[in-house]
Amino acid sequence: MKFTKMHGLGNDYVYVDGTREPVPDPSRTACVVADRHRGVGGDGLIIIRPPSRPGAVCRMEMYNADGSRAQMCGNGIRCVAKYVLDRSWTPGPALQIETESGLRDLRLVERDSGGRASLIEVDMGPPRLARKEIPLADGGPPEKTAVGFIIEAGGRRLEATAVSMGNPHCIVRLRGVEPFGTRLADLVLSELGPPLERHRYFPERANVEFVEPRSGSEMDFRVWERGSGETKACGTGACAAVVAGVLGGWCDRSAVVHLPGGDLSIRWDDCTNRVFMTGPAVEVFEGELDLDRLLAN
Repeated sequence: MKFTKMHGLGNDYVYVDGTREPVPDPSRTACVVADRHRGVGGDGLIIIRPPSRPGAVCRMEMYNADGSRAQMCGNGIRCVAKYVLDRSWTPGPALQIETESGLRDLRLVERDSGGRASLIEVDMGPPRLARKEIPLADGGPPEKTAVGFIIEAGGRRLEATAVSMGNPHCIVRLRGVEPFGTRLADLVLSELGPPLERHRYFPERANVEFVEPRSGSEMDFRVWERGSGETKACGTGACAAVVAGVLGGWCDRSAVVHLPGGDLSIRWDDCTNRVFMTGPAVEVFEGELDLDRLLAN
C-alpha cells in the first residue's frame, strides 16, 4: 500500500489515495499504521476517496489512531487539499471536499517557492451550538447553548462551553485558579483529558480543549483529541475555542490561536455565521508498506 505522511501544525496523519489503493479494513489499518513504534506513526489514517456529491473533488474518510471514525478534522482537510492541488486533481484556487459532516469549501492562499500549496483557508461552516446538535446530555434545554455549564470529571468541578464544528468539543478556559494553577503548560492532559472525553454528558465522546487567553485576539491552546489523545494541533478545536470565547465575551471574532504545533488564524464571520480557518499543510514523505504483513503482526 502506497501512502503519504502529511501534517498540519504537527497534527499528523497517514494519507492513502483510495482511488488507487484498496484498504479492506480501514479501522484496523488505522490502528497499525498510526502506531508510532510499530507502524508509520500518526494521529490516524485519512483515505482520499472519490466524491459521492457533485462539485466535490474528493471525499475525506477519516479514522482516529484507535480505529474509531471521525467526522471532520481541520488540519486533516487542509492536507487533503494540498494533496489534490499538488497532484493536479483540481486547478484551484477554490475547491470542495466532502466530509462526514458535509461539504467544505477551501481556498488556496499561498504556494511555496516550488509551486506547491502551503497555506490554505477552510470554510468550516457555521458552529452548532444547541445541546442536541453537539450532542450534549447535561440535562439542560436541548435547544439552548451550553456556555459555562458545570461538568465534574476526574475529581474536579469545571466550567466549560460545548460547541460542535461537525464534531463535539468541550472547551475549558483557564482562569489562573485551582485546580489548574496558573499555567497551561502545567496541565497533565493524560489525566484531565480521558474522563472529559468519555464523560456521560457526551454520548459521542468529545474533543477537549484547554485555553488560556493572552488578549481578545490571541489565546494559547492545548487539546486532548477524541480517539487520539493529546495532539500538536486541532483545527476544529481551534475554531470551537474562538466560538466559545466569543460566546463567553472574552475573545474577538478574529483571533490567532497558538497551538503546540504552530498558529492558526480563525475568523467567525458575524454576517454569514461561518467560521474560517487559515493554516499551513506540509507533506513529509511518501512510502510503501506491506499491509498484510503489518496487519499480521
